[in-house]
Amino acid sequence: MTDDAAQELAIRLRDAHRRIASLDLPESEKSRVARRLIALSDVAKTDLTRASARLDRLLADLDGG
Repeated sequence: MTDDAAQELAIRLRDAHRRIASLDLPESEKSRVARRLIALSDVAKTDLTRASARLDRLLADLDGG
């Protein structure tokens, strides 16, 4: 991925974090989703493509897909 793609992923991760923080869920469920985001953020350190795909899946899950 290019630097632009890395920047795009960083913005998407930030937006996902904000979205998760604003969810109206029980704390245990919100924590579970936040842990998924942390895990994929760790993946982003070594594999931006894989992290982007995992973020897509996380967001789809949040959308009910």
